[in-house]
Amino acid sequence: MRCRCFCCLARARRLRRRHRRARFCPCPPCLGIGTADGPQDVALSLQIVALITVLSIAPAILLMLKSFKRILVVLGFIRTALGLQQTPPNQVITSLALFLTFFTMSPVWNQIYNQALNPYLQGAIPAEAAWSETIEPLRTFMFKQTREKELSLMIRLSGEEQPQNRDGVSTMLLIPAYVLSELKTAFQMGVVLYIPFIVVDMIVASILMSMGMMMLPPSMISLPFKILLFVMADGWNLIVASLVTSFN
Repeated sequence: MRCRCFCCLARARRLRRRHRRARFCPCPPCLGIGTADGPQDVALSLQIVALITVLSIAPAILLMLKSFKRILVVLGFIRTALGLQQTPPNQVITSLALFLTFFTMSPVWNQIYNQALNPYLQGAIPAEAAWSETIEPLRTFMFKQTREKELSLMIRLSGEEQPQNRDGVSTMLLIPAYVLSELKTAFQMGVVLYIPFIVVDMIVASILMSMGMMMLPPSMISLPFKILLFVMADGWNLIVASLVTSFN
């Protein structure tokens, strides 16, 4: 009788353990793919895919369609002209260029928000109209910064006919023309920034050669003078002011 009760107790304990293991099983639930109940479900899925795609190419959009390129290239030029390798660091220069981009592009952002994003979120306009209202301020900004020479180059390379007005220019042609114009403007500003520091290097090199110190690197002696000249001329304020006003 005792053995039978002991076996029953042991069997009951084993059943309890199995029940606990089954209860706290970490296996994930099975996932399945079902059919859409209506066109709204398909449209929502396409919107989610489009949003993920836009987020994945957001850095490229930021580089191509905004003022980020010119600012970053000019700041890189000034660091090279000073002869500083890693001062300021790349993170500082990129952050400064990013916030200056937000500052210079704020009128465009406000126009996009007021004319496209806010009405679309409220359901006042459809997605097609929101896209048109979004791309139009960007096209206006890019046209202001794009040279006619670069735009003619892209139209000639594409093989299309010469458009009669701005509305006939495709956005796919406007973007590379705008990028080329931005790079050309940035390099022109970089050359102007290089000139005073080159003069300092030439003066220091001439003085060292006249003193017979040919083994002493001129760049090591001219570096403090270039930094002193940059600080005394209030260089950062001049560069930021020049960059911001160049977009106007």
